[in-house]
Amino acid sequence: MRHWKKRIPALVLAAVLSAGCIQSAAAAGTPASIAAAQSGMLLPVAAGTVVQKCDRAVIDYSNTADGYVMVNFTGSTTKRLKVQVTGPATTYTYDLPPGKWVTFPLSDGNGSYKATVFENTSGQKYATVVSASFTVTLKDEFAPFLRPNQYVDYATAAATTKKAAELTAGVTDPLKKVEKVYNFVVDTLTYDTNKAATVKSGYLPVLDTVLAAKTGICFDYAALMAGMLRSQGVPCKLVVGYAGTAYHAWISVWTKETGWIDGAIYFDGASWQRMDPTFASSSHKSETIMKYIGDGSNYTTKYLY
Repeated sequence: MRHWKKRIPALVLAAVLSAGCIQSAAAAGTPASIAAAQSGMLLPVAAGTVVQKCDRAVIDYSNTADGYVMVNFTGSTTKRLKVQVTGPATTYTYDLPPGKWVTFPLSDGNGSYKATVFENTSGQKYATVVSASFTVTLKDEFAPFLRPNQYVDYATAAATTKKAAELTAGVTDPLKKVEKVYNFVVDTLTYDTNKAATVKSGYLPVLDTVLAAKTGICFDYAALMAGMLRSQGVPCKLVVGYAGTAYHAWISVWTKETGWIDGAIYFDGASWQRMDPTFASSSHKSETIMKYIGDGSNYTTKYLY
């Protein structure tokens, strides 16, 4: 993913947090996925009940109602592999490491999907290995944004989930959990400008590594916070898009009281506002940057993970 190589322009950093835009009305009661997540971490499983496979790869779409599809390239290859997940509105393309199950979210919600495994043949050319088409009816809209996936892999991040549990111990209010996790991430991590300038295409955050290093790029900030919150039963979208003209990552969270708030949130004394952990940390929560983040028109969503 070459976009992680782009730095946040100094002009943007000198001026950027966004007015929370509630995207859906608060729901009555506690949705099934959230209730399950609050009872324990929701880990993906390749159940094997509905699969499409060939002699080299398997697509397991047994759990589409829970918001994910899993893929395993079981053959041997020295070529680059990719998975493409095409939903009702968006096509997502991922790198695929061979020899293990990898989870991909069904971020577009309900509708028709196609998952395809590709293998590089030469140059920029790829050949189809196996594909599967299926219709998704989610248990609820939060299912894709509570479980670990390739981008928010808290299933393999014991230190991260332990820290999240420590930070939110005794806390039941989801907004309080968001506040505690946000403050920890912003106050602990520093922005790594060298990494931003040199990171390679295909980079994926390893959450425990980011936590231990206490530094990272926008992708690291957003993935770490999303992993912490999901592990504590708070629906959280890792959002990739534009902050001004810079390619950037931030998060959105949901609670019964607010619905979806487009952007991570902070309380300004009167209302909940967008909370962009990268910009807030890099600018030490300066007034100008918090104003910029508070203006939703500065952010354009492209992908949800």
